[in-house]
Amino acid sequence: MAKFEVYHDARSEFRFRLKANNGQTILASEGYSAKTGCMNGIESVRTNSKDDSKYDRKKSSNGKHYFNLKASNGQVIGTSEMYESTSGMENGIASVKTNAPTATVE
Repeated sequence: MAKFEVYHDARSEFRFRLKANNGQTILASEGYSAKTGCMNGIESVRTNSKDDSKYDRKKSSNGKHYFNLKASNGQVIGTSEMYESTSGMENGIASVKTNAPTATVE
């Protein structure tokens, strides 16, 4: 089952990552100063992940594809890994749409 992992980063900020059933990270958050902010970010992902218009599809300077998931206020709440192709990125978005609403939190 997919899961959100909450952890401390090197700067002692709270972060989460959404992992698919195969253990691969499909979405990662920014740093939060408080755990409550991090948990609110997870809820925002659950809420906004179903809406395709909340996905900002991008291409990096090295030609790889990635996406940002945005909240209703336009703030980025999660960023994907880098993908070699557009189809890989679209599969990542489909995975977030499928997994985020029911993922457990660890």
